[in-house]
Amino acid sequence: MAGKERINSYLEAIVDMCSCSKSCNSWLVQSEREISSGQELSLIRYFMEEVIAAFHESEADLHCSWIQAASAARRTTRRHRNTRLENLCWRIWNMALSPFHKNYTHHQLQEEKSSKAKFKHHVEEERGNLEDTADNVSEDLLEGDITSADHSESTINGRLPPPIINSINPQKGKNLYIVLISLHGLIRGEDMELGRDSDTGGQVKYVVEFARALGPMPGVYRVDLLTRQISSPEVHWSYGEPTEKLTTQSNTEPFMDDNEMGDQSSSTRGSYIIRIPFGPKHKYIPKEHLWPHVPEFIDAALDHITKTSKLVGDQINGGKPVWPVAIHGHYADAGEAATFLSGALNVPMVFTGLSLGRDKLEQLLKQGRLSMEEINSTYKIMRRIEAEELSLDASELVITSTRQEIEKHWRLYHGFNPAMEMKLRTRTKLDFSCFGRFTPRMVIIPPGMELHHIVTQGGYMNSEIDKDEDPPIWSEIIRFFTNPHKPMILALARPDPKKNLATLVKAFGECRPLRELANLTLIMGNRDVINEMSSTNASVLRSVLMLIDKYDLYGQVAYPKHHKQSDVPDIYRLAAKTKGVFINPALIEPFGLTFIEAAAHGLPIVATKNGGPVDIHRVLDNGLLVDPHDQQSISGALLKLVADKQLWAKCKQNGLKNIHLFSWPEHCKTYLSQIASCKTRHLQWCNDGAEISEFDPPADSLRDMQDVSLDLNFTLDKEKNRTSEKNSNSIESKGNDSYGRSNLKDFVSNGISKDTHKVGFVENADRNSNDKFPVLRIRKDLIVIAVDCDTTTGLIETSRTIFEAARKGRIEGSLGFILSTSLSMSEINSLVLPGGFSPYDFDAVICNSGSDLYYPSPNFENSPFVIDSGYHSHIKHQWGGEGLRKTLVDWAASLTDTKDESEKQIVIDAAEQLSTNYCYAFKVHKPGMIPPVNELQKFLRIQALRCRLIYCQNGTRLNAIPVLASRCQALRYLYVRWGVEISKMVVFVGECGDTDYEGLLGGLHKTVVLKGICRNDNINHPLSDSMPFDSPNIMHTAEDCSTTDIQASLEKLGLLKY
Repeated sequence: MAGKERINSYLEAIVDMCSCSKSCNSWLVQSEREISSGQELSLIRYFMEEVIAAFHESEADLHCSWIQAASAARRTTRRHRNTRLENLCWRIWNMALSPFHKNYTHHQLQEEKSSKAKFKHHVEEERGNLEDTADNVSEDLLEGDITSADHSESTINGRLPPPIINSINPQKGKNLYIVLISLHGLIRGEDMELGRDSDTGGQVKYVVEFARALGPMPGVYRVDLLTRQISSPEVHWSYGEPTEKLTTQSNTEPFMDDNEMGDQSSSTRGSYIIRIPFGPKHKYIPKEHLWPHVPEFIDAALDHITKTSKLVGDQINGGKPVWPVAIHGHYADAGEAATFLSGALNVPMVFTGLSLGRDKLEQLLKQGRLSMEEINSTYKIMRRIEAEELSLDASELVITSTRQEIEKHWRLYHGFNPAMEMKLRTRTKLDFSCFGRFTPRMVIIPPGMELHHIVTQGGYMNSEIDKDEDPPIWSEIIRFFTNPHKPMILALARPDPKKNLATLVKAFGECRPLRELANLTLIMGNRDVINEMSSTNASVLRSVLMLIDKYDLYGQVAYPKHHKQSDVPDIYRLAAKTKGVFINPALIEPFGLTFIEAAAHGLPIVATKNGGPVDIHRVLDNGLLVDPHDQQSISGALLKLVADKQLWAKCKQNGLKNIHLFSWPEHCKTYLSQIASCKTRHLQWCNDGAEISEFDPPADSLRDMQDVSLDLNFTLDKEKNRTSEKNSNSIESKGNDSYGRSNLKDFVSNGISKDTHKVGFVENADRNSNDKFPVLRIRKDLIVIAVDCDTTTGLIETSRTIFEAARKGRIEGSLGFILSTSLSMSEINSLVLPGGFSPYDFDAVICNSGSDLYYPSPNFENSPFVIDSGYHSHIKHQWGGEGLRKTLVDWAASLTDTKDESEKQIVIDAAEQLSTNYCYAFKVHKPGMIPPVNELQKFLRIQALRCRLIYCQNGTRLNAIPVLASRCQALRYLYVRWGVEISKMVVFVGECGDTDYEGLLGGLHKTVVLKGICRNDNINHPLSDSMPFDSPNIMHTAEDCSTTDIQASLEKLGLLKY
């Protein structure tokens, strides 16, 4: 704010200098004419020139002074003085915008007054006073209006309008916790190995710099960038470090208010890279092979976020957890992770696609080198696309770099349509019903870059340093050239087919004038031996080398083997020093951060016309766009810029003049204002001020254990009466569980020594129930029965076998059981319980495919189970409700068996018998005649209806549940609410199952696959994409699946010891 104070001081001095003047307007005219005519320097002229100079440094500060003066003029007794300050701000602003200072005629002054009056009226009408401006940020921008975020279409004399919104930080005074996720590649804060492989590229640089820039922003307390921990001899040891701090205390403190400082001795404030171990422990694998391990990351990240939220809460929020204000996924794999994490924690999700799967699929099919099967096998493209569609289903905000990304790339997805988005946004603003339809807001926020260290050929941009010696990388490049003084054409990209480097070499080799006039430098990542590179990268590199040999380009093309990230600015400087050109001829470029880097170093650009460079060029106007498939177009553009020195100088100047529009502070300010507009979601049981459980051991809470003891006494009495009356053959009547509960009761009563009760430990599962908390919290381990049998009888028999195998743990009270099924609660009550089970055999029941969660009720006479309404608060996001149900009913009515004379419906609405508020159930009479689940999901996404569709019970039933609901999500909810560790759960599944089957296989929990049980196949993707077959947490039983086999599996997993 130093710039703003300097401007204010000069404006005050100018007003004081003319306090005796009779006419302020005549004085202004005189001063302006004095400046333009070059008369002898006066104090007034000096002050005005200083303000104009400061304006060029900080246009936002001058405009902020103007707004402040205008507001003060309406609120204070110094009305006259502040009105004159406002007048001065406006006048000097316009003078500075002029290409040269000119004499003002009377006519011009009148036009100026009229223009000022109109704009002042607009400011008063739209902004009000300064406080209103800070509190009421522009609704259009906050609502994600694309046109308002497009910098290129609203400029004044080539400049952006005054940054009214971005100069005000709506988050100031808050303490935000933000989680960013980027899973693949090698991520560290310094010496990034960009170009080392196809996974370590621009995305790595973007997320690291974004996290670093976001940390010091006002109102931000902590930023975590979650990625994969890699402890492999193939990579540097730093990638195995669990934590790396990106911001230091020194560069955080200047952005803090006095009341934000506090005691920093134990503060976790700042930006961090958090490396989560998942996947093969000692192996670095490409992103295509990470898919089976994503659930493991989700579970581990959930643990980290929960503990960090509590830690931050202890430091700044009086012990109440500070949950993330948003979870932001980058790329498809991180988008899927962010979807489930945001659902488990009930916080908003933000998504940045970066490179999109449907785009890549389209380009690969156009090339015709690979079949669809080969593409899917190599790139796991359908798995990636489905993750992107799922991310669209769950996201509240999608960050894009350019308008073209929205209009040409995102519109390829079923879950987004620009016209539908506009209609729904309009209806929402007018408070009209959207009939259960939702679509994410698309917001254009171009990536930023760090400008403080940029060096141009005139020295550093901040004129602090001037290097005397040439950087070592220069000699590494120059040694390739016969004549190093020729202009250098620079391409900086990894050797990937989509970067189109072979076409660039062809264009250069076949254009003789270009070869005679310029050299070509190809920075293609780092390599030691080509044969040790990935097959794709090695193929591109060989093609480039063969083309160099074909056109005899030795002495004209440089292709160094190694460079460091710190060398990249020096490479740009070398190209600028030779008056060269930067080119990126990629087939498609989502954004193109290298174009901004090149412009900041004074390099004109030749850019592909496909993707983000179109928008960058519109703002910077510092080069030419080309068709990447047209060699003549590429060589012609390069030749034009290299040969035309006036055009080269103009493009260089334009780039340097406008590069500030892509700074990180501007990016972060806009980002935070958009985050502030997301709908706030909370953990429901925390809304009344009660804090979440601290996950302490059972013996640390006397009051909790006493409540459980009372509950057990009550429930055992009720259970005894009911079981003796209704079912003498039940498992409970055999005394096994009664004995176990007696032991548990003794443990509860005798294992307590002190009272360390915390508020929230014993909260009701439902606010209308008398239940304190489920007994599952005190179990050592939990067995989850999630076997999708074809019949209810099969489920009962399998459950009996599992119960018998775990009899020892049940008796001791250390083992609890959870039933996880597609059945409704009414079916469980009418079929499962009469089959020999008591409600108290299960600590929890997850039913309706994960859309409802129940616990045994202490009031058995009214109902055997009580529902957890807090779970519904987690899953109801984007739920279509009645609008979705009506669409599904219409769809079901349209499906008839034309071969049957009566043309009976294939799918029947089962609303009365099976459906609930968060599960719409349909009976399927002929499973073979209904479309695959992916086709039905596409049908609903096109209509902006968000849900998860599950074919269950061997395809005889269809359940439609919220997109954030699932059986695996219910297990994560139990961890978040009750502290039940996921790693202590053992999930029993069959060989196949419902369409949500693959979601139960991966993660931190252990899995036992019962061979010979449930062989119906409803899965969406190959199990290799969902299940890590070499995981030690997955066990397979023998074919007959006997009690002995199950006991052996449990023993190997460490649950039981016989």
